[in-house]
Amino acid sequence: MTKFKLTLLLIGLSIVSYGQENERARDLGIVFSGMPGQFNAITDVKGVTVGYKTLTKDLPNNKAVRTGVTVILPRGRETMDHSVFGGWFSLNGNGEMTGTTWVEESGFLEGPIALTNTHSVGVVHDALIKWRVAQGSPDASGFWWSLPVVAETYDGYLNDINGFHVKTEDVFDALESAKAGEVKEGNVGSGNGMTCHGFKCGMGTSSRIIDIDGEKYTVGVLVQANYGERKNLRIGGLPIGEMYHEDKTASLINQSLNGDGSIIIVVATDAPLLSHQLKRVARRATLGLGRVGSIARNGSGDIFIAFSTANKISSSKKVSQNLSMLQNDHINPVFQATVEATEEAIINALIAGKDMTGHMGRSVKAIEHLALIEILKKHNRL
Repeated sequence: MTKFKLTLLLIGLSIVSYGQENERARDLGIVFSGMPGQFNAITDVKGVTVGYKTLTKDLPNNKAVRTGVTVILPRGRETMDHSVFGGWFSLNGNGEMTGTTWVEESGFLEGPIALTNTHSVGVVHDALIKWRVAQGSPDASGFWWSLPVVAETYDGYLNDINGFHVKTEDVFDALESAKAGEVKEGNVGSGNGMTCHGFKCGMGTSSRIIDIDGEKYTVGVLVQANYGERKNLRIGGLPIGEMYHEDKTASLINQSLNGDGSIIIVVATDAPLLSHQLKRVARRATLGLGRVGSIARNGSGDIFIAFSTANKISSSKKVSQNLSMLQNDHINPVFQATVEATEEAIINALIAGKDMTGHMGRSVKAIEHLALIEILKKHNRL
């Protein structure tokens, strides 16, 4: 692309923050439906906090660490004292999310959600229990009882996954650093070594503000994206994967990324929803994923979980508790917000990804922003 064409391209776009270190899809002029919250992140749902621990290290014998841990605390520091209603859904089950048997049975999410790589689920699971015990207070039954929710995607292409580099202290660091506000995206936390649609990818997030009969609610989504073939990628309704061109060397590299992989999607809301409704919400993440081009391949673990912070479930021994619930006839805006925020969160993960060389010298390139902009602009999608 010539400097003249590049200048015209940038002049033709209203890119307020183009050139920032961590650009997002909207910074490139990509248009999405719906109204985002203040941070356009899962943390726009009041009380939700997110923490990361990113592990990047080069080792002898051409090995490399490119992995990490991400945690979502539904109620921040109060997460261990007050549960939330939750529901989960598996679009394709070639993956793992622990604790979901109890989420399904009880309807409750009773602690943080942690994300990591496939072969670190066990250590993260144990670390969450240790952290629970270290908080000091037992549950209402008098025990430090916990069935943590830990989900994974496979980063073994860029990461020395069988080196077992995630440790208990890394999980503790992620938990202790969890905060509200802006959420990092791309090559951070458990998204550090992840790829999607043949590009460097990782963590992404988005949110929507909705109005239901005069009441304002927020829906937030966080994704760990590590799925999909290049040819199926769609942005702005366009088959970007078919239109995008790169040099032959990069094409050969990306042939080894056959499209199998996984995506974990976490949906949060402050709308008063019960567990059976949240399972319905978790299912709707499928539609946002489909907008970007997933076909839920046989080798993909596409697993989603949703929770609501509206009803504060006390850990006391009270026999009964009053609850609020959104009527099913009014739930459609939540469904739509989930679809919209899921789509944008995935594209944010793609845009935030940075070129990476990792384990055994393998490399994955990020999607080139200017090339993407040129395609979208040519077809009036900006």
